[in-house]
Amino acid sequence: MRVTPPVDLPPPGSNTETPQASRLSPLFNRLHPSPETLLLVLSLVIGGVTGAGVVTFHYLIHFIHSLMLEDFMGAIASKGSWTLACIPTLGGVIIGLMRWRFRDFGPNMSSLIAATRGLQELSPLKPITKMVAASVSLGTGASLGPEAPSVEIGANFGMLLAQVLQLSPERQRLLLGAGAAAGLSAGFNSPIAGVFFALEVVLGSTFATSSVSVVLLSAVVSALIAQICLGAQPAFALPVYDVRSPLELPFYMGLGLFASAVSLVYTEAIQLADRCFQGKIRGFGWLGRLPRPLHPILGGTVVGLVALQFPQVLGVGYETVQAMLQDVKFSLPLLLLLLFVKLAVTAISLGSGLVGGIFAPAMFLGASLGSAYGIFLGMVPALGEHVAGPPAYAMVGMAAVLAGCARAPLTAILLMFELTRDYRIVLPLMAAVGLSVWLVEFVNRRSTTHSLNLHQMGVDVAVNEPIAAREQLQDWEDALGDRIVTELISCQIPIDGEQSSEELGLAIANAHLLEDVKPLPETKSAV
Repeated sequence: MRVTPPVDLPPPGSNTETPQASRLSPLFNRLHPSPETLLLVLSLVIGGVTGAGVVTFHYLIHFIHSLMLEDFMGAIASKGSWTLACIPTLGGVIIGLMRWRFRDFGPNMSSLIAATRGLQELSPLKPITKMVAASVSLGTGASLGPEAPSVEIGANFGMLLAQVLQLSPERQRLLLGAGAAAGLSAGFNSPIAGVFFALEVVLGSTFATSSVSVVLLSAVVSALIAQICLGAQPAFALPVYDVRSPLELPFYMGLGLFASAVSLVYTEAIQLADRCFQGKIRGFGWLGRLPRPLHPILGGTVVGLVALQFPQVLGVGYETVQAMLQDVKFSLPLLLLLLFVKLAVTAISLGSGLVGGIFAPAMFLGASLGSAYGIFLGMVPALGEHVAGPPAYAMVGMAAVLAGCARAPLTAILLMFELTRDYRIVLPLMAAVGLSVWLVEFVNRRSTTHSLNLHQMGVDVAVNEPIAAREQLQDWEDALGDRIVTELISCQIPIDGEQSSEELGLAIANAHLLEDVKPLPETKSAV
């Protein structure tokens, strides 16, 4: 007996009327591709489109940066050094106008993941709008990073394909992970870290062994296109890791301790700035009463004024991080000042509504912390000749702070390993990253205030309110019975007498039970 499988249904509450899907369905019905073949083909398409999108995004950032901070700045620089503050302010004005016109820039990663789990309806996808807004923000000097928009470019396209083909929630989540892996892979030129990012952060404990192939292909194709268009060099030219003594390992664990503290302060500062701009903090109620399109202007103005004294905090900050990694001499007080100033300016940039990610600022903070830590150890008379230089601690600090913020230790370790291609750095990385993440998790088990929302960082899992989560789960369970009935009706079952009706009904019912319908897992608080 042959059973024709039903068309996968979208999550409850979503719109099932998809004109594109109705036009594509006859084509796929004629081709009869297996689900595994279809997913592999879609992963190649997602990787290719995401790679092209990330390349376009990087070129757009470079174009706006050249136009504003080189051409326009060169035209007004004769008026005085204060004119530097005009560039981020002008960027804030443009973002404010865009927010007035579009209201929002489409769903964030948190919304995309929640939609694949049936916990909320998916708002219209606007990847182009968000990409342009991020390009303007970063090109004019907002203290943010390009990785979250890169991830969302791939995630949005993966979700778009899943919607067009009306795939099941499980396969939607798989294509979402493939797109996220492709975005990070192309953004950092690190396909291995991109794969583990998708498996560790986006898919979490829901992925199966068969999912790895889809994510791998998408990440490889995206990284290949980025290498062809942007070059094969990694995001940072890291020095050779300096090994002085195996006895240094405790010092790297000490760096992990400080990195966890920086991660917690960083996440708290981002949430505090967000609440300030919402008017929820005493003394800042006036900010909440201002029209939302004015917030980016305020954020851009603050970034510009701070840049007059600390120009290193402008933009992505890769040049400053590269200088730290190449052992350019920074004084200890300057490194500590850059650490705190960059942290505050990044929080203000995000809270005001400028668009970007927190991976790059987190790596800036980690490099500043590690360099300062290495300089301090070198100043201790008994340790000066037995410890590595500041660049070695800067590399490990980048991974430790990033892992503490994003709750993605494997991604952080593999990202640094791919950038250095030096196996000797793995032990210090594992020690510092492991301690940093463990301490962050230890603190968060006792407090739910130290957490980042996905829309703030683009990567991590937000804290679900217990009552809201139970209500969403109840809604899902109520809709489950209707969905099973709908799918059973959609089956075409030729009866050939090989099975009894009772056995047939049981087989069909079991085949259509969704694997991901289970009690909500315990979520981790936070990219």
